[in-house]
Amino acid sequence: MTTTTANYRCPLCQQRLLLINNSYRCERNHSFDQAKQGYVNLLPVQAKRSKEPGDNKTMVQARRAFLDQGFYQPLVDSMLALYNEYANYTMPVFDAGCGEGFYTHQHKTDNNIVYGVDIAKETVKIAAKRYQHCHFSVATLADLPFTDEYFGWLYSVYAPILESEFTRILQPNGYLLTVTPAEQHLFELKSLIYRQANHHDVSKKPIEKLNLIKEQRLNYPMHFTHSKDILNLLAMTPFAFKATPELITQLEQLSEFTCQADFILRLYQKSA
Repeated sequence: MTTTTANYRCPLCQQRLLLINNSYRCERNHSFDQAKQGYVNLLPVQAKRSKEPGDNKTMVQARRAFLDQGFYQPLVDSMLALYNEYANYTMPVFDAGCGEGFYTHQHKTDNNIVYGVDIAKETVKIAAKRYQHCHFSVATLADLPFTDEYFGWLYSVYAPILESEFTRILQPNGYLLTVTPAEQHLFELKSLIYRQANHHDVSKKPIEKLNLIKEQRLNYPMHFTHSKDILNLLAMTPFAFKATPELITQLEQLSEFTCQADFILRLYQKSA
């Protein structure tokens, strides 16, 4: 697989960025250095809401360890099945909220160019170092560093879904795939934490103007035989902030645990 130069626009003036001597530069001389890991930070200081936005280091490490065990590989397989059925393989692909690149790199083929963006620099650093055949950048989903109508395939797994910005960078007839939790997702884990665990609310549909062309449910049990995998699952979710020391001890002592993975995949298309 070969990697071509990334196609970015300047987050300050929206002019095209060119890679010159390991630095992305626009015609107005705004410059963004490419890190040694290969990514570029395109998040202006004024766009930050905190010193280190995005997931914290503990969540990042836990998610990476959990995903490496393959518990969410059935989800990737379903995503790729839709990609193989509908996508134009020569069009650029974008992972919105890419994290450590687990979903990003599995969409790379010999014929496409794949991008991943996340607001958390540490996750992007991991992704860029590990998957050098994809392009990664630090940026906000609210103001993506890409030109209008550039991507043919865009997907969002649990990331904020910003329809106007996603539509802006999507080509006519291009596709947006969203992955959101269905009712039973991680319900057994939630039941250990909350006195009255609630099912996920699936009534919210943040996409209004794109055309929904396919919706499918993916539900399967995840069987854990190592407590470290259960603890990693907990640590990578917001539930971790509610977990008591007693619960952590209880999970450390578990030799077996079964928890539902439950996803809704919705595929949208932009009108020509």
